[in-house]
Amino acid sequence: MTAERPDLDALMEGFDAGRIGALARAISWFENGHAQAGEVHAHAWPRIGKAWRTGVTGPPGAGKSTLVNALTGHWQQLGRRTALLAVDPSSPLSGGALLGDRVRMDREEVEKVFVRSMASRGSLGGLSIAAGAAADLIDAFGFEELVLETVGVGQAEVDIASAADTTIVVLTPASGDGVQAMKAGLMEVADLFVVNKADTAGAPLLQNELEGMLELRAAGAAQPRVLTTIALRGEGIAELAAAIEQHRAASLADGSLARRRKERALARVKRLVVEGLRTQLWADEPTRARAEAALLGGARPDAVAAELVRQLFGRRGGA
Repeated sequence: MTAERPDLDALMEGFDAGRIGALARAISWFENGHAQAGEVHAHAWPRIGKAWRTGVTGPPGAGKSTLVNALTGHWQQLGRRTALLAVDPSSPLSGGALLGDRVRMDREEVEKVFVRSMASRGSLGGLSIAAGAAADLIDAFGFEELVLETVGVGQAEVDIASAADTTIVVLTPASGDGVQAMKAGLMEVADLFVVNKADTAGAPLLQNELEGMLELRAAGAAQPRVLTTIALRGEGIAELAAAIEQHRAASLADGSLARRRKERALARVKRLVVEGLRTQLWADEPTRARAEAALLGGARPDAVAAELVRQLFGRRGGA
């Protein structure tokens, strides 16, 4: 038994007893790369799969946090155990993040919602690698509704679709969202579109543009609904919750939920393998020194990369 084992046993005991502090600490272990974080995840794994994961994404200024605030409050009023995992932008220099959702969610009607803010830590897709494990832990803890709100960074923010059971893209005319600007990224990942701040000028036009764009999808492709909300006043929130429930029922009925969750697991494996290889590769000083020496000698970066792949796997990478 290592010196850390008592801490691990106490953490798992607290997790099983439903202590929020134990859940928060378990998530911190993953964020900080604790050596025994994997054992906590293995302990929780048999209970994973009951929470419905709703991803909320969209560009800055769309009112995502206000919408999430209203939606989680709606579920809380219905007596559903609800959690929010909010991923905020990281500083490219310090790695720190504002983590402002803890402030934004400090309202009486959502006081029983578990809120955890995490830094994106450089993930262009909007979710850090640790966020997947955090979502699993929240799921296993017994929450029924889990909302994942991601960084609003435009087209690059698409890996939310592989992390959620229902993906909501929030847009608003006030932030200058044009369908043409969004279609190459967020347009493809949504299960539901929400035109928020529907009382502002241009909202009906944006709704019509979205619906027109969706009509161009291939025959047989899923046709997401376009809803309108005024999240600040709570208008349209009950309808949004009902639409999520309808998507949930349809996903269970047609088998798409099982497929999506399988793809989610495979995507996690891929990210973890890539991150693990990257970490091990650059932690090896001789390897790094050889790469630097080759570059200083005039070698092409792609050729150096191909040689590193060959050394790792015994075959040549693409040059």
